[in-house]
Amino acid sequence: MNPNTFENYQTENFFDEMFGNSNDSNIFEFYKPIYDRITDLTESEFEQKKKQADSSFLEHGVTFTVYGDDIGTERIFPFDLVPRVIPDKEWQKVEQGLRQRILALNLFLNDVYHGGKIISDGVIPEEVVKTSAHFRKEMVGFDVPQDIYIHVCGSDLIRDEKGKYLVLEDNARCPSGASYLLENREIMKKTFPRTYQKMSVRSVEEYPEILLRSLENLTPRKLQKPVCVLLTPGVYNSAYFEHTFLARQMGIEIVEGKDLIAIDGFVYMRTTQGLVQVDVIYRRLDDEFLDPLFFNKNSLLGVSGLMDAYLKGNVAIANGIGTGVVDDKVTYAYVPEMIHYYLGQDPMIEQVPTYLCWREKDRKFVLENLSELVVKSANESGGYGMLIGNISTQKEREEFASRIKDNPRDYIAQPIISLSRHPTFCPHGVEGRHIDLRPFILYGEDIEIVPGGLTRVALEKNSLVVNSSQGGGSKDTWVLSN
Repeated sequence: MNPNTFENYQTENFFDEMFGNSNDSNIFEFYKPIYDRITDLTESEFEQKKKQADSSFLEHGVTFTVYGDDIGTERIFPFDLVPRVIPDKEWQKVEQGLRQRILALNLFLNDVYHGGKIISDGVIPEEVVKTSAHFRKEMVGFDVPQDIYIHVCGSDLIRDEKGKYLVLEDNARCPSGASYLLENREIMKKTFPRTYQKMSVRSVEEYPEILLRSLENLTPRKLQKPVCVLLTPGVYNSAYFEHTFLARQMGIEIVEGKDLIAIDGFVYMRTTQGLVQVDVIYRRLDDEFLDPLFFNKNSLLGVSGLMDAYLKGNVAIANGIGTGVVDDKVTYAYVPEMIHYYLGQDPMIEQVPTYLCWREKDRKFVLENLSELVVKSANESGGYGMLIGNISTQKEREEFASRIKDNPRDYIAQPIISLSRHPTFCPHGVEGRHIDLRPFILYGEDIEIVPGGLTRVALEKNSLVVNSSQGGGSKDTWVLSN
């Protein structure tokens, strides 16, 4: 069978990005050029384009790491050639909602580290904030540069069975995936050049430039060209490809902890010409590994004395220390309240209803309905620490019930959302696969949002888990000009 045929394509009971809730007689107008191009491909043309894309990824070293995998850790990032398309009017609403969300999250972080008015006003329980794994009491009273905690945010979006956008979670510490977004675009421009030009797709290429501007905005020294570096845990990190890619694109040095030294409250980079003072560190490792004198004394990844320099205001760090409070899935449940409290507005993008297991009533409901819910650990990511009730075994449900009872604060549950699906090249033709979207929000002098983001796709049939660590891949995301 020709791999690009829609002959047996079924939307089933899911919202389909190309067809809505019907089949190809009612294809969305903005998808027609894609549909026509795909159906025009011969089998040999499709194979040639697939090989071209795969060899580009291989040549550019576009990889990710799967920890604890027997086959081998380093993988080429799976990529699907059917792009996701978002019309301008739809994107504008998403953009407004994301802008509103990062403002509220940032105001919340500023508040909880400066007196916690939202806590004293009874909007969010103090226990929820103070028991968060990533709450940093050392940051209480510290004024972060420009009052910005989250400089790069990746808030994951899904669409439900009616096509409504929902925020699934926030990633405010070290969100990854921007490099794949940029590489995907380069490959699609080469693979379908005429279709790309014809559809007036908005550019994403400015991302490294906007990111660098956002970092330079934090400099403690008013230099024409502040010294910015990207701090990586090293080659064994799952996102190391991205670290090297972004540093290269921004034209800044990529460093490990051993390349930096703190002296008298300042941070310097070791170079062949001697020590160079560092102004801004774009860190790609979590708080606890940054400074063994301050956090985890066993960490070999950080820089001894870094926090002293940071707290003295002599070096800026993005994202700010302590931002992980908003990555906590329990805190996530309160974001609509934050938006009401700080901005006096209703959320422009709703989020998934969430049961908090620390509440007795919610816990009782969750334990009685494990087979119909998704249960998540409050501070895990990458698809780990999760139970999808309707495909779980009795043993797995019993295990999670025990974990919830032992540590209710660390678990939340949500209804199983039927993620939207998207036509995807599969061995037996084009089939629907579940997707989400990770847009990238950059907060510097202004809030700037890259048009689109990384569309992640669950390549396994019926799977709802899109993470690369769990067998997912990605698609290019085409936001159309007005």
